[in-house]
Amino acid sequence: MATTEPASPAVGPRALDAATLCEAFQLTASERPDQVALRTVGGATEITFAEYSGHVRRIAAGLAALGVGPGDTVATMLTNRPEFHLVDTAAFHLGATPFSIYNTSSPEQIAYLFSNAGNRVVVCERQFLDAIRAAHAPAVEHVVLVEELDDLEAGGDPEFDFEAAWRAVRADDVLTLIYTSGTTGPPKGVELTHANLMAECRAVASVLPMTPGGRQTSYLPSAHLADRWAAHYYASIVYGATITCVADPRQVVAALPEVRPTAWGAVPRIWEKLMAALQAKGIADPSVLPEEQKAAVRASLGLDQVEWLLSGAAPIPDEVLAYFLALGMPICELWGMSELSCCATINPPDDIRIGTVGKAVPGLELKLLDDGELLARGGIVMKGYRCDPEKTAEAVDADGWLHTGDIAEIDDDGYVRIVDRKKELIINAAGKNMSPANIEQRLKAGSPLIGQAIVIGDRRPYNVALIVLDPDARAAWPAGDVDAEVARGVEEANGHLSRVEQIKRFAILPVDWEPGGEELTPTMKLKRKPIAAKYAAEIEALYG
Repeated sequence: MATTEPASPAVGPRALDAATLCEAFQLTASERPDQVALRTVGGATEITFAEYSGHVRRIAAGLAALGVGPGDTVATMLTNRPEFHLVDTAAFHLGATPFSIYNTSSPEQIAYLFSNAGNRVVVCERQFLDAIRAAHAPAVEHVVLVEELDDLEAGGDPEFDFEAAWRAVRADDVLTLIYTSGTTGPPKGVELTHANLMAECRAVASVLPMTPGGRQTSYLPSAHLADRWAAHYYASIVYGATITCVADPRQVVAALPEVRPTAWGAVPRIWEKLMAALQAKGIADPSVLPEEQKAAVRASLGLDQVEWLLSGAAPIPDEVLAYFLALGMPICELWGMSELSCCATINPPDDIRIGTVGKAVPGLELKLLDDGELLARGGIVMKGYRCDPEKTAEAVDADGWLHTGDIAEIDDDGYVRIVDRKKELIINAAGKNMSPANIEQRLKAGSPLIGQAIVIGDRRPYNVALIVLDPDARAAWPAGDVDAEVARGVEEANGHLSRVEQIKRFAILPVDWEPGGEELTPTMKLKRKPIAAKYAAEIEALYG
């Protein structure tokens, strides 16, 4: 069993010692009134912390006038924009529970979330209004268009006691709902409290502290905890960073030279694309570059002032980590879950061990069951799944251990290596256990043309793969060389795999898999069962 002591008393902003996110925001806003808190790319919109605080007060009064109070839920369906922060912060200052909807959600999915959350108020962009109306949610009484947010601010009771409202919020009140991606059924609403997220902020601050008043981007969906935690709670509210909202996540890399973030993270696919772009410019081996040239590369990316870099949400190839480490850009791979308030293990920047996801954050206990399943216990474990005591009891046992569903290994120094999801391990016809995620990671590392890959082999005589081309790499690749390059990439991957793990046959699908579509969750996790059903004919042909 691996365990760490609780995070030591906060060294940094006073907000780290707050009991609730309300208190943390009030401290930060009072200390940094003139600093820009929220902005858009290019600076067309810039909101100082004093202005942020004023908006929160008025929006809270407006929501209260709509009947929102302690324990109520408020839904938002927004792109990455400053108004998300304003509305979300205002809602939790009332003791309410704001939550976000993935912008790719269908009316049926929206209806399910609304029925589970029980919200009477939705704040959305005009472009999502039709989908929300089509959800036919009878409990929803008020739909507020973010383009008309001024009307909500103007409609509040001027006598509303904002100070009393936020001071009444308690640490064990539910701060937000994070709906799981739903790869194996309807999404579950993870209830996270103010205490959960403040414990998370303190724990991460002891491993990855920020310079107060730094810079960060917001570009991932706020319905996923990664962006909500990193850009909203941790960087903005606790550390007082300036957050640049990037409405189109595909433009985030282009925005980095302007933003020059002091801390930044990305999913593995973005790091893989950055590496491929640099290699295309002739930077095949950064280790041979003089330091001045490495510094110039970092500056050209806009990542020359970062204090730390992160990768998470999926496995990242060791080669990618080694490439950026040689470039003077150490990436701290981490592992976490919504049920664990985001980050649970982190590679410390001064002691990164490639191939692991680091050590448990302070205050979190880890242990392994006999079958290798990773269990976790501590102050960052969720309150439970909304309206689902049975699934909550399945996930968190009577002793407070969260059963993560991940198969892992823990070395003598406490570093964790994630093997795969417990329910996704391939057991072939000969009884051999394999990790499809590891094989898929190898395939994507084998060629920049391989954008997505799924391995099939459970109860089969050998492994096969469905491959989807990366659209950017495909556009730049000579037409006649695509099949040969993918074959070379598969062969390259097979060279790193045991004989039983190797891909014997593969098919290139003439499609693109979009996040939030039939094949990928919004955070780009594979929907294995839907893929197996949709492409059953292609799979059977590979075994023909």
